Order: sequence, then C-alpha cells, then structure tokens
Amino acid sequence: MNLFSFRTLRVFILLVLFAFAALYTQGQMLRTTNWIEPLEVVIFPINGDQSEKTSRYISTLHHIDFRDIDDFMSKYAKHYQLHLRKPTRTRLGREIREIPPPPPRPQDSMITKALWSMKLRYWAWQNTPDDDSNYTRARVYIIYHQGKPEKALPHSLGLQKGLIGVVHAFAEEKQAGQNNMIIAHELLHTVGASDKYNSDGTPVFPDGFASPDRKPLYPQRKAEIMAGRIAIDPHRAAIPKSLSYVVVGEKTAKEIGWQE
Repeated sequence: MNLFSFRTLRVFILLVLFAFAALYTQGQMLRTTNWIEPLEVVIFPINGDQSEKTSRYISTLHHIDFRDIDDFMSKYAKHYQLHLRKPTRTRLGREIREIPPPPPRPQDSMITKALWSMKLRYWAWQNTPDDDSNYTRARVYIIYHQGKPEKALPHSLGLQKGLIGVVHAFAEEKQAGQNNMIIAHELLHTVGASDKYNSDGTPVFPDGFASPDRKPLYPQRKAEIMAGRIAIDPHRAAIPKSLSYVVVGEKTAKEIGWQE
C-alpha cells in the first residue's frame, strides 16, 4: 500500500511539473511571437573540448562578433513589414563551465524526450537563472570545439519550450560567419520555425528554397534559413559561409509571426 501511494505521489508530482511547464511555455510563446518588444538573445559560450586553444578563442569573443544575427533579423523584419524594426537584441553572456545534458536519440520514447526537455531546462535554470525578463529572453549555449578533418560536429538544436538553443560550433575565426548562421537557425526554432530539409540534408522544395520560382531552379544562389543549405542540384547542397547568403522564406515568416 505504501509503495502504491509513493508511486501515485510521484506521478502526481510529475503531472504538476508538466502542467506548470506547459503553462509557462504557453506564456513564453505568446510573448515571443507577438513581436511587441525585441527578443533578448544571450549567447553563453562553453568550452566543449576543454582545450587551451578553445579557451583562448572564447576569451576573444565580443558582442560585435554576433552583430550579423541582429542585422539579418532586422533586414527580414523590414522585408516582411514587421512593425518592430529590430526584433532581436543579441549580447554575449558569461562563459558556462558545465556541459548541457546530451539529447535523446531519435528512437527514444516521447516520455524520455519530454523528461530530457525538462532536464535541459532545469540545467539552464541552474547555470543561467531565470529572471523577470525570461519571457522574452532566449538563451543560446554555444559549445565550441577545435576543428578536426573529417569530423562532423554533434547536431545543434533549438527548443521553443524554454527558449533554449544548444549550438555546436568551431572555435575558429574563419568559421564565425557560418557559426552565426547556425545560431540564427536554432534561434528561430525557439520562436516556432520548423526545419525545411530532407533526411539527407537537402532543402525541401519549395519552402526550403531561397528562390523557388528561379529558372533554372538549380543552382540556387542563397539558402533559406531553416533549410540551412544552398541547393546546388537535386542531390547536393552546400552550407552557406555566412548570413549574407541566407534568406527568411515565407513559410518561416508565417511560423514565427512575421506574416499572416
């Protein structure tokens, strides 16, 4: 009987936590997609490989290194006639020493994924505590690594629940433009944008194409931000060097509340 009561209590506590998280998330979604005020974006760097080179790179970072993100958002806010001309304000936060919990595998259950989401949000709360502005503050954790030939970085992610992004990036100056593109991609996930690429990484037509009406269709000259790649031909796509080669497509604009 005691065991049954304990299990019932655990289930009740979990349900209460899920309900609270759902209500809080709903409030965040409403505040961040009405675009009445700018979304505060805080970049928290993390030394992902614990190397001295990565540590030195992080020490050189400055707010201006992420200015391209705000310029990109402002450019397309104007394009879609959003009343808010500067929809994001990005700044550099302090370095975080602890690595976030690893994401679940694609084959994991929905319960496992939901628990991981809560675990990540709890980790974020521990390392970068919430405050009154968190309803309109997105936290993006950049895990920097040294580049290695033929070694791909772990997958980055962005969660609308909690306004949290986790980005894996190279600790190299020449990669800064591409890093900012990935940050912008994950940032838009936090405000409702969906991925627009196939399982092989190629952009989905037409929503993942920067110019779906272009003739000839290939090669595209730019990438749609949520596709993250420039379509070269039906089977090949290239990662853009910077946000200068990226656009916000109409479907993405609708998903994030920039267009009806």
